[in-house]
Amino acid sequence: MITRDDIQRIHGSDVYSTGGEKIGSAGQVYLDTESGNPEWVSVKTGLFGLKESFVPLEGASVSGDRIEVRYDKEQVKDAPRIDVDGDLSPAQEEELYHYYGVSTAGHGVTGRDQRRDESDDRGDTSGPDTDDAMTRSEERLVAGTRTEQAGKARLRKYVVTEQQQVDVPVAHEEATLTREPITDANVGRATDGPRISEEEHEVTLHAERPVVETETVPVERVRLDKQTVRDQQTVSGEVRKEEIDLEGADGAERRGR
Repeated sequence: MITRDDIQRIHGSDVYSTGGEKIGSAGQVYLDTESGNPEWVSVKTGLFGLKESFVPLEGASVSGDRIEVRYDKEQVKDAPRIDVDGDLSPAQEEELYHYYGVSTAGHGVTGRDQRRDESDDRGDTSGPDTDDAMTRSEERLVAGTRTEQAGKARLRKYVVTEQQQVDVPVAHEEATLTREPITDANVGRATDGPRISEEEHEVTLHAERPVVETETVPVERVRLDKQTVRDQQTVSGEVRKEEIDLEGADGAERRGR
């Protein structure tokens, strides 16, 4: 059973279900006005603790820096939305009791734990082993990174056809006439035959034609590599901090850090 002596341990502690699942962190503690024992605790859930739900402390236990309640995470997250800045009205408390299936018998009106206002009645609640100083703490954002898949790159080879032109030297034969005068050296051949006659001579002419074919040659090697690119991103989140007020003998309140 959680009593008033456990309040200091409850504030800011992690809240777990009996199955060991973390639900969130404890916020405000609400007391039964008749017994003075903690009756409800608000639990901050969600990624940055932006949601706050009421959980009964009946059957809960405190162990170290954690609180175990009898309800699972989903049940707490789906609890009725009630403002945690004020006391619970009877109607609100009745709605919460009905939701969690808790009997209202033996429970009085519930009010928020007013530790500063009740200090004169309860004395020093910090414990007998503490000094006369108070520690003020605050949360800081601790940012890190995690690696996750952002996409895929694929190396693909495909064939394209393009037009090329090359110059090819070619040669061909043409017929030409060569005239020779009659000399003592060729007169015999010149007079070998009829004096007047018709005659034909034929030569074969040749020409080169360009021939085109292709050959495959390697030109380069291409591989797919990865490189890490460093960048800067800004993240934000909500943090809590404690503040300490001084109440003088004159009743005046002095606010400090």
